Order: sequence, then structure tokens, then C-alpha cells
Amino acid sequence: MAEMKNICILGSTGSIGKNSLEVLQHLSASYRVTSLSTNSNVGLIASQIAQFRPSAVSVLDREAFASLKKSQNGSLSVLGGEEGLVELVRRDDVDLVINALVGFSGLMPTIEALRLGKTVALANKETLVVAGEIIMALAAKHNAKIIPIDSEHSAILQCVAGERLENISRLILTASGGPFLSFDAKELPHVTVDAALRHPNWKMGKKITIDSATMMNKGLEVIEAHWLFGLPAEKIEVLIHPQSVIHSMVEFVDGSVKAQLGVPDMKIPIQYALTHPDRAAAQHPKIDFAALSTMTFQKPDEGKFPCLTLAYEALREGGTAPAVLNAANEVAVQLFLDGKIRFTRIPELIGAALAKIPARQHPDINEIITHDTMARTFVMEEFGKPARTMVYANT
Repeated sequence: MAEMKNICILGSTGSIGKNSLEVLQHLSASYRVTSLSTNSNVGLIASQIAQFRPSAVSVLDREAFASLKKSQNGSLSVLGGEEGLVELVRRDDVDLVINALVGFSGLMPTIEALRLGKTVALANKETLVVAGEIIMALAAKHNAKIIPIDSEHSAILQCVAGERLENISRLILTASGGPFLSFDAKELPHVTVDAALRHPNWKMGKKITIDSATMMNKGLEVIEAHWLFGLPAEKIEVLIHPQSVIHSMVEFVDGSVKAQLGVPDMKIPIQYALTHPDRAAAQHPKIDFAALSTMTFQKPDEGKFPCLTLAYEALREGGTAPAVLNAANEVAVQLFLDGKIRFTRIPELIGAALAKIPARQHPDINEIITHDTMARTFVMEEFGKPARTMVYANT
């Protein structure tokens, strides 16, 4: 009989979290959901509690925490606030943590899980973007595993299995191009929030969907790939592939290329992270190659989508620069979602933050938190000022 694997899902009411629970429903009985968390969606997490019977949950929002705690009436452990997320991963009945949190809040639970030698199935991009040096050192020190859930990094992980790092010449991350791929640059200042949220291939949360529209999502993935696979920026490329069938590719020194293909469904990389290094039968759809009439590719237009260039610049700068990039982006995206700035103001604010806040090399966690706060404060102070003309160099 297979050993029981106890699963904690941070962000269980979000897109990745809901998909993870759906995958776990169809996996063998050797997987058990022991803990869940939400920001404030008390109604949905109450339904998840009734279905999966976890022993503990965490609610980030204080009012929502009080509401859920009262409604559960002592039937399970209900934790609150950011400390509740950390406490959740500390529990003895947690072996694998699915980190599906959005934003900087995913950092400290990941650090705690790695310190305890637990496996982290990582969908929270910000963890590696802002603190990749610290995270990878912790994983090595405590013999903990980080398994990526992002479809692109999952694809690379599958392609490099059994290969030697020195034989890799480049990683190729594919990108759909988002909803504005065919737009002229002159149209972008006038796009609406609703238009930016209409991703052509994937169903995701609002923040990551806007990141896809600006291509910052792909820039963050470049930084993640650097830390996960130990390759410099010069060996990590982005290629537009609108059909989202090839999720990423690896080119080797002999010219051979491995690609991982699949339908655009996050349940595939989620299940691979749960069963890694094994595989399990799945019920999600498979590719119908006969119906796949074409696959196209093109280089990204970094003049039209400068967030990608900004991410490469932050990666090359190193230190706290990616933390500034990430924090400025989070604030700018929320300002756009709130209707306070234009779409094209997002990269302008990020670029201004990177130019204003000097990077500190080999930072500790407190320095990363300080630079995160500085960047957020700067963007909030800057966004009301007149936009400035930004010039971006090609990578």
C-alpha cells in the first residue's frame, strides 16, 4: 500500500487551488487534504471543508477569519492572518505544500516549509522572483524539494529529466501573447480592464491575467527559471506561441530540442507536481493532433510589451532588484484593475521604481521586505504624477 501523502493547499479558493482539489479527487486514496487557506472567501472554503474534511484552515483576512471561526464552532483548527499561513505549514500532518497564493504573501510560508524539509509544489511566482537566492539555499540546506506548478517550468522539469545541466544550451519559455498580441502599440493606452482580463487560452485569477496581458508574467517566469534550473538570463528565451500547446522547450548543445506538449489545462502540471517523479492516469482532455491544424511562433515585441525587458534587466541587476520589480508590478496592476491608471502606465511605474531604488546584493529576508515596502510606497506616490517617456533596450 502506498504511503499516505498529506497535502496543504495555500490559496485553495483561487484558480490553482480549486484545480488542485479537483485533481486530488481523482488521484488515489493515498493523498489526503489536511489543510486549506483562503484570503477572505469564507463561503467557498466552508464548502471545501465540508467536502474534504481538513484538520486545519487559515484565513488571511481578519474579519473573514472571525466569521469562519464562529461558524465552525471548534470543529477544526481555524488560524488567522499571515502568521496563520506559516503555522499551517508547520503542522505535523503536512508533507507537501501547494503554494497557490498570489503575491508577496506566499514568501514566508514557503520559507517555513523548506526549513522543515517539506516538499513545496510552487505556483506562487513571487517566492522565487523576490528571494530566489535565499529559497534555493534553504532547499539545498534542508534537503527539501521545490516542484514547479507553472506549466512552463513543469514542462522544462519534464524535458530536463535525466539530462546534465552542462548539456543545455538554452531554455525556451513559450507565451500565448495574451489578449493584445495583435494590437498596435498605439491602441494599448486605451484598452479596458475587461479587455485585459479576456485571456485567449487560460482561465486564471485577475492579477496573473493582467500580468499575461503585459507579458510581465513571462518576465517573472524567466527569473523563476533562472533559479529553478541554474541558467543565466542569456540562456533563457521567450517565444510567442499563441496556441499554448507547447508549454516550453529545452535545446541541448548538440542541437536537439525537447518540448513538452499538452492541452492548456493547469490540472496537468498540478498533477505532475503531486505525483512527481511518477505519473498517474488522468481524466483531463488530451491533444487531438489530427485537429491541430497549425502551430505558430514569433519573437515577442518588447517595444510593445516592455515589462519583459524590465524583468530581464532586474534579473541581470540581481539582489533586491527583482523584489522591487515584483512589488511595483503588484501595486501598478491593482491600480489598473481599480481604474486609476492606463494599461501602459504599468510598465512606466515599474521602470521608474527600478530606476529610483538601488539594488542591494545578496540581501537577507529583512532587506528584501524593506525593498518591497519601498517599491510599493514609491509607486503609490508616483502614480498620480504626469507620465514620463520611458525608453527600453532590447535584451
